[in-house]
Amino acid sequence: MFKIYGSEMCPDCRECRANFDAYGIQYEVIDINESLANLKAFLKLRDHDSVFDPCRENNSIGLPAIVREDGTVFLDWEGYLEKEGLTVMHISDGQACSIDRKGC
Repeated sequence: MFKIYGSEMCPDCRECRANFDAYGIQYEVIDINESLANLKAFLKLRDHDSVFDPCRENNSIGLPAIVREDGTVFLDWEGYLEKEGLTVMHISDGQACSIDRKGC
């Protein structure tokens, strides 16, 4: 089962979860806004995993971050679905979390 680090405030996270739900992909949500412990766990990943290098360079958060059972992290949930032969359903309301409105 995947762990998805995200936030209910994040439109990308909501879209990821809606797609995973639609395809019956099991996951556990770890909402970084729910507790400081959740935020710290995410920051530990973000600060030390190279998958977040582009996020740090672009001043983006890096959500949603999906952790596989083996501990590897990936950010491209859309690419994951496509590799599984599934079609990404775009249900976003057009909002974005970043200051430049280009993503989260």
